[in-house]
Amino acid sequence: MWVDSRRDKDYNKGQMKSECYDFCHDDFDKTWKGVEIMEKKNIDWENLSFAYMKTDKRFVSTYKDGAWDAGQLIDDDMITMSECACVLQYAQTVFEGLKAYTTEDGHIVCFRPDLNAERMAQSAARLEMPVFPEDRFVQAVVDTVKADAAFVPPYGSGATLYVRPYMFGINPVIGVKPADEYQFRILTTPVGPYFKGGVKPITIRISDFDRAAPHGTGNIKAGLNYAMSLHAIVTAHKEGYDENMYLDPGTRTKVEETGGANFLFVTKDNKVVTPKSNSILPSITRRSLMVVAKDYLGLEVEEREIYKDELKDFAECGLCGTAAVISPVGKIVDHGEEICLPSGMEAMGPITQKLYDTLTGIQMGRIEAPKGWIKVIE
Repeated sequence: MWVDSRRDKDYNKGQMKSECYDFCHDDFDKTWKGVEIMEKKNIDWENLSFAYMKTDKRFVSTYKDGAWDAGQLIDDDMITMSECACVLQYAQTVFEGLKAYTTEDGHIVCFRPDLNAERMAQSAARLEMPVFPEDRFVQAVVDTVKADAAFVPPYGSGATLYVRPYMFGINPVIGVKPADEYQFRILTTPVGPYFKGGVKPITIRISDFDRAAPHGTGNIKAGLNYAMSLHAIVTAHKEGYDENMYLDPGTRTKVEETGGANFLFVTKDNKVVTPKSNSILPSITRRSLMVVAKDYLGLEVEEREIYKDELKDFAECGLCGTAAVISPVGKIVDHGEEICLPSGMEAMGPITQKLYDTLTGIQMGRIEAPKGWIKVIE
């Protein structure tokens, strides 16, 4: 980790200069003012897309004979498995998503990885998979990000290092049953900002498809949930919409979520409201935004059932997730009927903007974070 977080404010082609380290790394082979310099990869950070790029290291731990091994960082990005592996036959896989950032003072940090560990444990248990210990999960994230520190984009570039922990059944299974052997892995990839050229409100539609079933797996982060949403999002795009709004599958009268994000609404008297349901994913971003709304902005917050008929009464709407933090919604289309949010189609609404600015300020180190929210990698 850094002893002195002061750094040269200028970076050239992704090279960030630090005045002091208390650990050694193979990439630290140059000095500046008598101390070591971390060499960043020669990447055009300002023009990164939101796409996969192979990095140097990834973490892997194998579960066999009833126990997880010690795990290790490896170079090889390829996975070899049987054609009959459980993940290929029955989609027994769960995953998480978080980011590593370079803060204003030069530290590399992750945002609330303990909650990702907790959620993956819940997802794994629901799919009859062995839980990877939560403390080991967080340490594996730290180790992987530290090993790929040269891929963490510099502060101010708008880019971040996306971190993807995932687990899957790997041994051959032909009868429908849980696997006996598993791999837990973490990959990283540098990504550009989700919105190129600035954030613009999107148009979504109320979907005729269901994302999840009552008492099903909608509240866990399983790969199968996302596969089931692919047809709906492809057809939405073909019809000119950016996303789907899914309703509750039981009555189709209440708002649930999109294929990959929770909803957040703002009432005309500035109350922040999010849907309550047992079949939506407990978004870490959404939970964090509710704390920001209450404790930083002094707003009233509420988690409750939200009926489709209420949509016309809200002042602002956004989609909450790791990738974009908040994607503002300007228009909701319900089978030809347009619901235009008062916040409009040109920019985020004022409350949504404050929420976005405050949470990203916390993540980037510009605003003091609540205790335990920021995990310093180095």
